[in-house]
Amino acid sequence: MKQHIEVLLQAAVDELKTQGILSADVTPRIQLDRPRDKSHGDFASNLAMMLAKPAKKNPRELAQAIIDALPANDVIAKCDIAGPGFINISVNHQRIIDQLEAAWQDENLGVSASGESQTIVIDYSSPNLAKEMHVGHLRSTIIGDAIARTLELQGHTVVRQNHVGDWGTQFGMLLAHMEDVQKESTDVALQLSDLETFYKAAKKRFDAEPEFADRARSLVVKLQGGDDYCLSLWRQFIDISLAHCQEVYDRLGVKLTRDDVMAESAYNDELHGIVKLLRDSGLLVEDQGAQCVFLDEFKGKEGEPLPIIVQKKDGGFLYATTDLAAVRYRAEKLHADRAIYVVDARQALHFNQIFTLARKAKLAPESLSLEHMGFGVVLGKDNKPFKSRDGGVTKLADLLTEAERRALALVASKNSDFSADEQAHIASVVGIASVKYADLSKNRTSDYVFDWDTMLSFDGNTAPYLLYAFTRVSSVFQKAGVDMHSLQGAIRLDNEQDTNLANKLAQFPEIITSVANKGMPHFLCGYLFELAGAFSSFYEACPILNADDEATKQSRLKLAALTARTLEQGLTLLGIPTLKRM
Repeated sequence: MKQHIEVLLQAAVDELKTQGILSADVTPRIQLDRPRDKSHGDFASNLAMMLAKPAKKNPRELAQAIIDALPANDVIAKCDIAGPGFINISVNHQRIIDQLEAAWQDENLGVSASGESQTIVIDYSSPNLAKEMHVGHLRSTIIGDAIARTLELQGHTVVRQNHVGDWGTQFGMLLAHMEDVQKESTDVALQLSDLETFYKAAKKRFDAEPEFADRARSLVVKLQGGDDYCLSLWRQFIDISLAHCQEVYDRLGVKLTRDDVMAESAYNDELHGIVKLLRDSGLLVEDQGAQCVFLDEFKGKEGEPLPIIVQKKDGGFLYATTDLAAVRYRAEKLHADRAIYVVDARQALHFNQIFTLARKAKLAPESLSLEHMGFGVVLGKDNKPFKSRDGGVTKLADLLTEAERRALALVASKNSDFSADEQAHIASVVGIASVKYADLSKNRTSDYVFDWDTMLSFDGNTAPYLLYAFTRVSSVFQKAGVDMHSLQGAIRLDNEQDTNLANKLAQFPEIITSVANKGMPHFLCGYLFELAGAFSSFYEACPILNADDEATKQSRLKLAALTARTLEQGLTLLGIPTLKRM
């Protein structure tokens, strides 16, 4: 609907160019917004106000000219001019009904690919395998998962890339410690069951024992040189580390598997070639023994050039080298049209440099869109980075366990009719969903405060509220003994509440487009919250099972069923399963 109206407005602009009212070189960006005040129509545009100055016309006068130039159509019911020149547009109710009837027949609720299907690579999660996943990995993992699911719904081919850190200097001390554990005939797998403790023990020895530190450094050299013994130790460590990660992914309900892992080590054989390519391209400069690239686009506060170091003085490589190799792989091997990096916003400079250099070095064609979708930090109530009770970094597994424990106490306090197994299942869904939704409902570019009480509340824009809203809609069909998929009646819009609900349902495809284009899952969260509110108002004002006649009953049942399907689809895109009852 929104796209159709944008096309009509563009046609009106073209007509005004033909009439000489607008210059031929005017190319406005047509934008439609949803007014908060429903009396202002379904859409509003500031097109006339944007074009008034170049057209040398009064904005309200130009607004009327745009309205008069609109092609004949059955989409727009009426247009009004408001304030200094806003164009308020009301949509024909029959077109809304037609859209919802089409959505009813479509398993994707009317969502289709915008333009041609693309191959889209998404780089997300990317934990360092030297330690267990912690709360800092939460945002990348679940935001990336939501974006990937949304793009797949649109029909795109999504390639997930978990760029795990498995090839740094810290692995030398871990391998040295593993070597000693094995010599003591200790079960290495048991020791590694707590990666954090294992890492701390290795780090303590590295800092305190010179002989151990020297051996650790030599093991790094041997590892990177392909020594079979070191590689066998390393693979054992990596396998156990990835198993830890998979346990967390499974609990979070994200679509990441071992097959999606494309680790730093996978690019190791390409790194010398990347350095050579940069040298051959005339981009490489030696600075204090290190191989660097200086780009004019990036300067420090004092105007000094900022280096991109691709090889250290000792011959070692850095994140920049690996990331450049990854760009080339995604362009040449995966044939990506878009490459999205869901990585901490504090890495913005790094990725801007990498993307710019990748273009200059022709590692990525201009047709490949390189996008860093940064995110803010998870904060505690003290507005400092979220920590565990002992002041350390909170393990993600421990955070999820605590969420389930709190949710179980909440479920037990609200309903004692459930069996212990039912309570445990509901608590697992509600607990994990609450942590995820509290994060996803916030603008990803902002920091947010982690608050147990708020996220587990049944009031407001929370997972418990939406999960309960879904069960409430579903209960209508349970009470009626009706299968929602077997409804045959036609949708009618007889009053304000069913019209408002229908309008909200019709917005689903455009919300999906916004999430897919901008990587903002909080758009979807806000929409689902508003949809649940619209259904609540509809439910209170419009009797469903006790409607005045059968046609009205069938129409309202169909609107309720579309609400249930949309809530379920939306929550699924967020990686949140629904519950039959709560």
